[in-house]
Amino acid sequence: MPRSADSLAPIEAAAAPRIALVSDGGDGHARSLARALAARGARASPMRLSRCRFETTSPSGLHLDGFGTALPDAVFVRTLAGGTFQAVTMRLGLLHALRESGVIVWNDARAIERCVDKSATSFLLARAGLPTPPTWTLASEADARLLVQRELRRGPLVLKPLFGSQGRGLRLVARDDDLPPPEEVAGVYYLQRFVGVERDGFRDVRLLVSRGRVVAAMLRHAADWITNVKRGGRPLPVVVDAETRDLALAAAAAVGADFAGVDILHDAGGRPTILEVNSMPAWSGLQKVAPVDIAATLAADLIAAVAAKPARAVPA
Repeated sequence: MPRSADSLAPIEAAAAPRIALVSDGGDGHARSLARALAARGARASPMRLSRCRFETTSPSGLHLDGFGTALPDAVFVRTLAGGTFQAVTMRLGLLHALRESGVIVWNDARAIERCVDKSATSFLLARAGLPTPPTWTLASEADARLLVQRELRRGPLVLKPLFGSQGRGLRLVARDDDLPPPEEVAGVYYLQRFVGVERDGFRDVRLLVSRGRVVAAMLRHAADWITNVKRGGRPLPVVVDAETRDLALAAAAAVGADFAGVDILHDAGGRPTILEVNSMPAWSGLQKVAPVDIAATLAADLIAAVAAKPARAVPA
């Protein structure tokens, strides 16, 4: 839905917030977001979490890449670099510390942790009473095989990497021997009921939620059941109904995300079901069919959140 000209007008320079953009190098989405923030008068700077550190002797308790011991007004996490368990734990710890220090973090570490771990996402969606496919996460190959043998009577399952995105590593489990050995799934089996329906190909809907509303949506159409745009899915314009829109908003709220990409599929009975919630969604495919400038909308929403927040106390 288009933003008004007034809502996209530059902010006063004296009130210009300092925004830290966290991303891997070369991310086009971060560059477009930086331009959109600058167009609104914000001071956007890249921040590499690998160059940040805890420093309890500093006024903030931190030393941040590009900011020193000062704190930004907000942090936008576009991507979170991988690494060892210790490195990722420290990066998430820095995001936790920024939130505890009163910095607006989109999305903060709690939402990222809940969405990166698909089992946590499924748990939270189900606990909130939202429609999502039956899901099982097991660390035992023997238990996984028993589960598959039992559940295949009701139809195929989908095996997904617990940590994964853009459709990589998905497998359809239609027979017992489709289940791979544990070394191929990092020792964890995340299995979900397959609810895809072939109707001249496969379709689902990706909705982008920001600050409590749906700002854009697309239909993804593919010949294969994996509809991700990076895997060949074709983005198409779509007008979503109120039920689908409300489910997307509820899904983002269930994981505590300020902005999110929510994937919804309609099953054989036409009922919507939430497949995934992405706390660091890309939007290049969505932008091709969206009637709004997505980077500009996210920038405006983040700045509005900064403006609405009470002033942060300066450490003594």
